[in-house]
Order: sequence, then C-alpha cells, then structure tokens
Amino acid sequence: MFDAVLNDARAQAQAQQMPYAGIVSAQDAWQLVQAGKAQLVDVRTNEERVFVGQVPGSLHVAWATGTAMNRNPRFARELEAKVGGKTAVVLLLCRSGKRSAAAAEAAAKAGFSNVFNIAQGFEGDLDDQQQRGHQGGWRWHSLPWVQE
Repeated sequence: MFDAVLNDARAQAQAQQMPYAGIVSAQDAWQLVQAGKAQLVDVRTNEERVFVGQVPGSLHVAWATGTAMNRNPRFARELEAKVGGKTAVVLLLCRSGKRSAAAAEAAAKAGFSNVFNIAQGFEGDLDDQQQRGHQGGWRWHSLPWVQE
C-alpha cells in the first residue's frame, strides 16, 4: 500500500513534469509517517509552528525565516542532516503547499531523490472569503497536531 502511494505520486509528478518526486495527500502522508516509511519535515517558520500549530514528532527545517521571509541558504544541508541523507523518503509541509513545493524543488536540485510535497499544507487552500482552515489541509482532515 505504501509503495503504491509513493509510486502513484511519482507517476503523476513525471506526467506533470514536476521537478521533485511528487505530491501526497495529508492523509497518506500521516499513514506513511506512522508506518515509519517517511519522515515529515515542516518547512514553515518556527513562529508559525509555535503560534499556528505543528505535527507532533515532525522535524523542522525552515525554508525561509523572518518577516521578510528570507530564504534559508542552508536549507539543503540542514535537511540532509535532519533526515539522514539524500535518499530518505521526505514529506514536506508548509502552510498551503506552496513553500513546501519550492523547498521540494530545491531539495531535488540538491540531489534528494525522494522528496514529496504534502498537498494543501497545514492550513489548506483559501476559501471564498480568502481564509484558510475551511477546506483541505492537515488540520481540516483532523490529523494530529498540537499548539503551544
């Protein structure tokens, strides 16, 4: 089952000419992590994790930092150190799936072969009122999360 999820994501990514391994749903991501088949890495700022919430046991490597959202120049090196190498199966999570897609692309360019983006991120897509948290995303699917 787990191999099928990742293989399907890879096939879709190739068909869409994505520069990284693929996209998985939040539900599939959680099952992969729970089964020990992948590592979840949150690429949001530390402030977002503290004030908005985070997945218990997730690793943290910020893609960008500060209010100006300056890109972390050490992202690939920090990711490699946290996950134990460039061949690890890594699932990246951000607020909406956009930063984690950029991070996945950068990781792939740095030689990571199994980096996947988590669809709709932690907070989901914007709704008609331009608010997150009402459709899609980690929290909307009632997956585990905590807030400080």
